[in-house]
Amino acid sequence: MRTQVVIIGAGPSGLLLSQLLHLAGVDCLVLERRDPEYVLSRIRAGVLEQGMVDMLERAGVSDRMRKEGLPHDGFTLSVADTRLRIDLKGLTGGKSVMVYGQTEVTRNLMDAHRARDGKVIYDASNVTPLDFDGPSPRVTYDKDGTTHEIACDFICGCDGFHGVSRASVLDGAITEYEKVYPFGWLGILSYVKPVDHELIYSNHPNGFALASMRSEKLSRYYIQVPIGTDINAWSDDAIWDELKIRLG
Repeated sequence: MRTQVVIIGAGPSGLLLSQLLHLAGVDCLVLERRDPEYVLSRIRAGVLEQGMVDMLERAGVSDRMRKEGLPHDGFTLSVADTRLRIDLKGLTGGKSVMVYGQTEVTRNLMDAHRARDGKVIYDASNVTPLDFDGPSPRVTYDKDGTTHEIACDFICGCDGFHGVSRASVLDGAITEYEKVYPFGWLGILSYVKPVDHELIYSNHPNGFALASMRSEKLSRYYIQVPIGTDINAWSDDAIWDELKIRLG
């Protein structure tokens, strides 16, 4: 098998790249080691900046986002008893952000690929990029007990920090710049009405807190916790109590 571009990873990055390449007339194929249901079960970020909103529109996958997403023109900074609203739209010449879950972005991209019979192979195990630094890149993978090979012009690794693409790069070919922060995040997703119509970032002596959302009925909250914190040490009541304290 041959294609122009092999994309490893069928998350939002890989599927969006595939959609954009398709619209540009570039033949491509996406490989994903998990099944579609698993990919859609991953809860990730939920705020899209203006550049991403514009890109989704160019890719032709923005209709449902425009209907169901929540445009935000600003956010609130909370420090102790002081709250300050930051007017994003006014300060950036009309730009805003869109509250819309990454899971829904992925779902829309999956629907677009099915509608055009886009080439996405799920449950592809042992995906291995080969010769990507030479003139004849190729990728092998196993599916249904058979090993397959795809020749291509380019391999695009969209499978994240822990994916096979990054792990395949030779030692010394990547320079890492890293800052490690001495804390962790405890995040919850809850079917409760958001505490405010926009996001709140809170700086409190107990630690940082964020009040975010996915919809008008689904909230996303984070609180700063020590590294190594066991989630089992936090009851539901303890989480809500701490959020109330930090958010005022």
